[in-house]
Amino acid sequence: MSKTLSKPNTLKTDLNGHSANGTSPKAERLPVMKTYKIFIGGKFPRTESGRYYQPKGADGKPLANVCRSSRKDVRDSVVAARKAFGDWGNRSAFNRGQILYRIGEMLEGRSAQFVHELMLHGATRSAAEKEVTTAIDRWIHYAGWCDKYQALFSSVNPTATSHFNFSVQEPTGVVGIVAPGVSGLLGLVDVIAPAITGGNTVVVVASENMPLPAISFAEVLATSDLPGGVVNLLTGFRSELIKPMVLHMDVNAVVCANATSDERKLLDTEAATNMKRIVHRELKDGVAEAPSPYFILDTQEVKTTWHPIERGQGGGGGY
Repeated sequence: MSKTLSKPNTLKTDLNGHSANGTSPKAERLPVMKTYKIFIGGKFPRTESGRYYQPKGADGKPLANVCRSSRKDVRDSVVAARKAFGDWGNRSAFNRGQILYRIGEMLEGRSAQFVHELMLHGATRSAAEKEVTTAIDRWIHYAGWCDKYQALFSSVNPTATSHFNFSVQEPTGVVGIVAPGVSGLLGLVDVIAPAITGGNTVVVVASENMPLPAISFAEVLATSDLPGGVVNLLTGFRSELIKPMVLHMDVNAVVCANATSDERKLLDTEAATNMKRIVHRELKDGVAEAPSPYFILDTQEVKTTWHPIERGQGGGGGY
């Protein structure tokens, strides 16, 4: 008994890739990879260096093209921060609190985006949701301190002469910030919020391995009431940006999160040449364990004013 061989089911295509019946074979679509820019002076320029790097996601695949900032980008950021300092530092504390609260509202509105980006970087959904909600709550916490920390930390000092003696807190100026490398959003909030609460302007180096939430955070700042230049955010390699930041003569202080032993040595040595304040923040798992108004003091200076008491006027000469 003879067997009948079945004819193989082949799909014939023409030179244009169409099948004999006119349909096209399904091809895998390549996604369009987003190119993220840096944030300087309220704008989003491309890095001066023209260099980019591709952080990897949890699956090991590139997530985006991210700017690899240069020393020139650091200098441009400091110029923008210094220009913005006069306005931001002289604003009323209540107005700064209003602006920071508005930023918190906007972070709440984009919380789903931040959760998604943290998950792209490898966080579980529950961990990402917890980090985002904690970051928003922490930001609101510092917004509330804007018009209160002066009452807590300022003082009227006793004197042995006929003077009033007042000590008040004043912002240091332009603060360089190196964010923790293992936290995409919460660690960023932990180091930025206390500095700008106290009236400083900042130049921030975002997490090298988890930059996506930081750039989205910059987009929130750009569309809020925050004046351009108060926060300037750079992405790139931490090892390339720390030295030009600490060497810059117009940076008044540097706050570095979770510095390695080599980074500590570099910061402490180079800061001695220009009397720059260095603040080392050790953040457990990339985040501070609890917010505190004392972190505001890390980038504050104490200004003491002597005011003479005029005797014989209103009984004011009893000192």
